[in-house]
Amino acid sequence: SPLNPSSPYSASKASADLFVRAYVRTYKVEAIIIRPSNNYGPRQFPEKFIPKAIIRTLLGLHVPIYGDGKAERDWMFVEDTGRIIADLIEKAEWSGEVYNIPGGQRISNLDLIKLLGEVIGREIKVKFVSDRPGHDRRYCMTTRLKYDVTPIREGLRKTYEWYVENEWWWRPLINDKFFKEDEPWKD
Repeated sequence: SPLNPSSPYSASKASADLFVRAYVRTYKVEAIIIRPSNNYGPRQFPEKFIPKAIIRTLLGLHVPIYGDGKAERDWMFVEDTGRIIADLIEKAEWSGEVYNIPGGQRISNLDLIKLLGEVIGREIKVKFVSDRPGHDRRYCMTTRLKYDVTPIREGLRKTYEWYVENEWWWRPLINDKFFKEDEPWKD
């Protein structure tokens, strides 16, 4: 599909692809473009959606959700992304080719919060906040690659357990802004 960014953020990502392709064509730089779906897992910075939801739930706070919560994202456990990228580095033709690596696990933000609540055995309190300007409702990719990925329920369980066991890591990374109820995560 043609690149069709809807915000300055997505335009910056699209322009990076175009720069890489231009360097491949003009200067014969050996490169590939890898477009993974949304990643989650241990050690992800607390401002991101899933760790923010976990940490705020552990602290007894509401989790802010943009708009009506129906925006969809395709998720992939970070270890799967790393394995797939390593495989591409080994096997890809370095000609500016684009490789989409979707997780194949598309879910709305609200349904993801419900699933996370099931995984951790606790209801997650949510607070709906204003959506960002130009925020995409849905990210979706297709690929010609075939690979196995961690089921989202299992990946969420591993991620939750890591954050519970490693408060020493994330606690110093949160600040006063993190505790504001109207301060949404970044995705």
